[in-house]
Amino acid sequence: MIGTTEIILGGVGLAAGFVDAIAGGGGLLTVPALWLTGLYDQRFVGLQNPQAALATNKGQSVWGSGMAFLRFYHSPLLDRKRMGLSFLMGFVGAVGGVFVMLRIPRDFLQPVVMVMLMAVGVFMIFYRPPMTKCRGQAPPHARVTAGRMPALLGAVAIAAGIGFYDGFFGPGTGVFLILAFVLYFKDLLHEASANAKVVNFASNLGAVAVFLPMGLIEWRLALPMAVGQAVGGWMGAHVTVRRGVRLVRVMLVVVSLAMVARLAWQLIS
Repeated sequence: MIGTTEIILGGVGLAAGFVDAIAGGGGLLTVPALWLTGLYDQRFVGLQNPQAALATNKGQSVWGSGMAFLRFYHSPLLDRKRMGLSFLMGFVGAVGGVFVMLRIPRDFLQPVVMVMLMAVGVFMIFYRPPMTKCRGQAPPHARVTAGRMPALLGAVAIAAGIGFYDGFFGPGTGVFLILAFVLYFKDLLHEASANAKVVNFASNLGAVAVFLPMGLIEWRLALPMAVGQAVGGWMGAHVTVRRGVRLVRVMLVVVSLAMVARLAWQLIS
């Protein structure tokens, strides 16, 4: 039977999937929702375990990133030459990150990530990205992909490094991926958003692969959120394909600064 809790979580999942598909930051909505449910609904008191909350968050967010990836796959934005390697390394990196997270505290990362997200937000405020690639010229990222080894090394470093971060800590993963693809591969912002979702889906999948056999995912919460995530992820990716660079830039600024505010609140409370 579907109750009020499940309906609310489904709505949160939809909103989070939509935002996350564009610029990352879906965890701004889903993690607090899971914590509130775990704290105030006696049926889900087990989610007072922080590892269970993180596992359940991955169990639902993988559906949003998966549907966003599927929508981007049927668009011209995705770079298929680096997609396979990025996916593999994002998966492997996240598996390693989760195993490390389960063994050591992560609190020391919070102020570092706050500074990094603030820097991304400020950068995007002043950054004036190109709207299109120049006709008759090679795409900007061809300067990297033309040399196969630099492209391979870049894909490995970005996907494995940020995939590990997503498994270990997580906040800002989508933002950092987009910025990395813009700066290294010279992707346009909406292309970077699409390519980031390859790694994000892989890292979510890697985390779920670790959490699932441990029994830490609370599916009574994850499933209604997963339905919303799937719908929201597809919608967010579709809007990104249609609206392009300007939308992603605005959302990156908003998401980055919102994450800084949330992490600061956690730090002082």
